[in-house]
Amino acid sequence: MPVKTSSQHLVSICDLDRQQIEEILVKAKEFKQNPRQSLLQGAVLGTCFFEPSTRTRLSFESAMKRLGGDVIGFSDNKVTSFQKGESLADTIRVIGGYVDVIVLRHPLEGAAKLAAEVSDVPVINAGDGTNEHPTQTLLDLFSIWESQGTLEGLHIGVMGDLLNGRTVHSLVKACSLFNTRLYFISPPSLQLPADICDELKRNSALFSFHHTLDDVMGQLDILYMTRIQKERMAVHGDSHLPRSGYVLRPELLDGVKETFKILHPLPRVDELDPLIDATPYAYYFRQAQNGIPVRQAVLSGVLGGNS
Repeated sequence: MPVKTSSQHLVSICDLDRQQIEEILVKAKEFKQNPRQSLLQGAVLGTCFFEPSTRTRLSFESAMKRLGGDVIGFSDNKVTSFQKGESLADTIRVIGGYVDVIVLRHPLEGAAKLAAEVSDVPVINAGDGTNEHPTQTLLDLFSIWESQGTLEGLHIGVMGDLLNGRTVHSLVKACSLFNTRLYFISPPSLQLPADICDELKRNSALFSFHHTLDDVMGQLDILYMTRIQKERMAVHGDSHLPRSGYVLRPELLDGVKETFKILHPLPRVDELDPLIDATPYAYYFRQAQNGIPVRQAVLSGVLGGNS
C-alpha cells in the first residue's frame, strides 16, 4: 500500500533536536542490521540533483529501494525544463505531484528552503550551495557513534575548507548538542564563517582555531577531513592555496589515540594520502556505506514508515 506522506521537511540539521537525532541514529542501526524491509512499498522518491553527486544520490536511491519504494529523477539539470527557463519553485511544484518525497541538491544557498515552502510533499536537503547538508551530518554522527561508542564529550578536529564546506557547517552545529570540543584547522582565508561561530557560542560550544594539525593531533578522537572546494571559489585567488599543513600523511598519525578515527565526506583529492587507507584509523569508506541505513531512517521517518 502507498505510504501516507507528511509535511515534514529536512532542510537544516537545526530542524532536528538532540532527541530526534538520537532516534534517527538508533533507527539507522536497526536498518544496518536488517536493511531489506517493505516499509515504503508503493512510495516514490524524486531525486532532483542540479549538481553532481555520487554517494548522496546513489545511497538515497539504494535506501529507498531497500525499503520497497521506487525512485524517479534526474542527475543533470540539462535534461530538464530548467534549461527552458522554468523556475525552481515550478519544478518542485510539478515533481511534487509525481512523488511522495523529494531529495534536492542545488548550487544556490537557500534553494532547499524555497523548495520546502512551495512543496506539498517532504523535501530533504541533499546540499544547497555552501550552506548545509543535513543527511551527511546524520551519517557522520552515526559513524562517530559507531566508532567511538558515544557522541558525548568527544574531541573532534575539522580540517580543510571550513568556509565553503557545507558538510562542516551542518556537522559542527550538530556537535554542539553533544558537548563536543571542536578544533578548526584551516588556512586563515578558509576559516569557519562568522555566523556559524556565533551560533556555536550561543550554544556554549567549546572550539578553537589552528593553522596546523601538530598542536592538536594527540588530543583528537575524530579528525574530519575536507577537500578544498575549488568549484566554489573565484578563478583567481584561493584556488592557489598552499597545501602545506593541510595534507594528512601516515607519519602524522604517530602518537594518536588508539581509538582515533579519520572521517571524510569524500571525494578526496590530495588532502588525504591513500597510504592511510590501510591503517586502523581510516573510517571514511565505512562512513560512506553508512549513508544507506541513515537515509533509510530519514526516509522512513518523513514518510511515516516507522512502524
